[in-house]
Amino acid sequence: MTDTAGSMSAFWYFARKLLRERVTLALGVFFALVSAAGLGVGLLSLAPILKLMLGDEQRSLPEIAQEYNATGPLVAVPDWLFEHLPTDPFEGVVLVLTSVGVLTILGALANFGHQFCSLTISIVTVTRVRLDAFRHAIEMPLGEVFRFGPSEMVSRINKDAMALQAGFNTLLGKSVAQVSKGIAAFTVAIIVDWRLTLIAVVLGPLIGVILKTFGRRIRKGARGSLDAQAGLLQVSGEVLQGLRAIKTSTAERVSISRFGRINRKVMEQDFRIRTARAISSPLVEALAVIVVLLLAGFAANQILDGRLDVDRFILSIAALAVAGASLRPLANLINDIQASAAPAQRLLEVLDEPRERRRGDDLARLPRHAESLEFKGVQVRYAGAERNAVDGVDLSIAHGETVAIVGPNGCGKTTLLSLVPALLRPEDGSVLIDGVDLAKVDLRSLRSQIGVVTQEPVIIQGTIEENIRFGTIGVDTEDIEHAARSAHADDFIGRLPEGYRTQVGEFGSTLSGGQRQRIAIARAMLRDPAILMLDEATSAIDAESEDLINESIRTFSEGRTVLMIAHRMATIMAADRIIVMDEGRVIDDGTHHELLERCPLYERIARTIPVG
Repeated sequence: MTDTAGSMSAFWYFARKLLRERVTLALGVFFALVSAAGLGVGLLSLAPILKLMLGDEQRSLPEIAQEYNATGPLVAVPDWLFEHLPTDPFEGVVLVLTSVGVLTILGALANFGHQFCSLTISIVTVTRVRLDAFRHAIEMPLGEVFRFGPSEMVSRINKDAMALQAGFNTLLGKSVAQVSKGIAAFTVAIIVDWRLTLIAVVLGPLIGVILKTFGRRIRKGARGSLDAQAGLLQVSGEVLQGLRAIKTSTAERVSISRFGRINRKVMEQDFRIRTARAISSPLVEALAVIVVLLLAGFAANQILDGRLDVDRFILSIAALAVAGASLRPLANLINDIQASAAPAQRLLEVLDEPRERRRGDDLARLPRHAESLEFKGVQVRYAGAERNAVDGVDLSIAHGETVAIVGPNGCGKTTLLSLVPALLRPEDGSVLIDGVDLAKVDLRSLRSQIGVVTQEPVIIQGTIEENIRFGTIGVDTEDIEHAARSAHADDFIGRLPEGYRTQVGEFGSTLSGGQRQRIAIARAMLRDPAILMLDEATSAIDAESEDLINESIRTFSEGRTVLMIAHRMATIMAADRIIVMDEGRVIDDGTHHELLERCPLYERIARTIPVG
C-alpha cells in the first residue's frame, strides 16, 4: 500500500469511530437535510417572483401555480393550496418573500443544530482516540517507547490528535453542510432545466481530478511537516528543561542553532504544501466561471431560438450558482481532510505497536518473592547498537540479600536492573523469581512487589501526599507519614506552608534535588516491596542526610532483596555482595575486600569514587 493510500486508510479507520455516536450523528444529518431542503424550497420559490416581475403581463400566484403544474414538474403544487394563494400580484410577492424569510431563519437554526452535533461528535471521538493512544503508549514495552522517543510520542498523542479533530470537523460539519446544500440547489437546477444541468455535470469531473492531484501533494507535505515538528518539540523540550545546564555551559548558541536547523525543516515542509493550497482554490474558481460562461452561451442560443424562457434560464443559473458556491469550498475542505490523513497515520502507527502482556493473556500471578532472583544467559541489545548492552549474564541472588552492582558508565548496570520489573525483555536467556520465568507472569503482580528509586525521581504536579502515594492504593495518611519519616522527609515537609498538602511545581521544580529524592524513597517504602531497587538513590543528598537515609534503608531492607547501583563507597560496602560489570558482562562477584585483592577494575573503581 502506498503512503498516500495508507494515510487515507488510517483517517477512515478513525473516522469509523464517529459512528459510535449514532444518535447525535443522525440528529446532525437530519438538521443538515432540513437546512438543505429550506435552501431548495427557497430557490424554487424564486420562480413565481420572476414570473411576477419579468412576465409580459401581471399574473396572480394561483395562475402561475396552474401554469407550473401544467408543465408536469417532479413536485407539483397541491390542489388544496390554490384556495389559500392570494390573487393580488403584490400580495403574492409579499407572501413569497415572507416565506423565503421564514425558511431562511429555519435554515439557520437547522444549520446551527447540525454544526453543534458535528462538533460534539468530533470532540467526543478525538477525546477517546487521545485516551486510547495515551493508554497504549503507557502499556507499550519500554524499548518501543525509547525507539519512538518520548517527545515524539507526546507530539503524536496531543498535536496529531488535534489535527485529526480538524479533519473530523471538516468531514462532519462543513463537508456535510456544503454537500447537502449543493445537492439541494443542484436538484432545483434539474427541475428547472435538465439540459443546462447536464452540461455542468459533464464538465464537473475535471474539477474533481484537479482536487485529487493537489490533495495528494498536501498529504505528503503534511506528513513531513508533522515529523519535523515532532523534532522541533523534542529539541525545545530538551533545551528548556535543561536550561540551567545550557546557561552554565554557555551552550545558548549551539541550542539556538539546533532549533534553527529543525525550524527550517518545518518551514521547508510547509512550503511543499503552500503551492498546492494556494493554487487549488483559485483554479477551481476559474474553472467554475468557465463552466458558467459555457452555460450562458448554450442558454443564449436556446433563448434566441425560442426553446427557453428567460425567467427559467435565470432561475437555472441561480440554482447552479448556489450549487457551485456550496460545492466550491470543497476544494479547501478536501485539502483539510487530506492534511488530517498524515496525523491519522502517525497515531495509528502508535496504536499498531504491541502492548505489554497483561493478566488477560493467560499469565500466572506471581506470588510474593521469598526465595531467589536469577539471571540465566541473559542478553539485551538496543535497536541500532553494535554490541549487547547485557551480554550472557548468569547471576543468582538469594532472597534477603543486598547486592551492589558497580562498573564503568555504559557497562549495563541499569539495563540489567530494568530486566527485573520486565521494563526490558531479554532477547536471549531468562529472568526468574523463585524459579518462575518472568516472561510467563502477570506484570502487575510482578511490579506491585518492587520498589524503585532512581537518580532522577519522577515528581508529578500535585501535593506532597499525592507524590508519595503515587502508584499505591489502599493506604491512609498515617501510612504516608510513616514512610516519609522513614525516608527522613518528614522534617522538610513539616516546614512547608501546607505540609503534606503543599503543591509542588512541574517536575518538582519547587523542591531541591535532595527533597525530591527523599519523596521518591518514601514512595518506594510505602509500597512495602519484596524487592527494592536503588539506582543512585542518594546521589542528590548531602553526606549527613545520606548516612541517616542509608541507615533507614538498611533497617527497611531486612527481609527484602535489595539491588543497588551506587558510586559512593559507603553505600557499596554496606552490601552483602558486590557485582562488577564491564561491557555488558559480569566479570567478578564478591565482597569489598575479596574484590580489592583479585579484580583490577574494581580496585580502580574503589580508588576513584567518593568514600562518603
